[in-house]
Amino acid sequence: MTAASSPCIKVCVIDPASKLCQGCGRTLREIAQWAGMSEAQRMAVMALLPERMRAQRG
Repeated sequence: MTAASSPCIKVCVIDPASKLCQGCGRTLREIAQWAGMSEAQRMAVMALLPERMRAQRG
């Protein structure tokens, strides 16, 4: 992953129940802090996203 990498797929809709982005699975806080995160922090968040997206889909 590079500094410009992002899980964003340009579907920026926050689910009111889960408080997660329906496109990428990040929280608003993670989205806001993404540019200032270290590569290790980004990778840690990225590791959580597949499970968040599965849970969000039901």
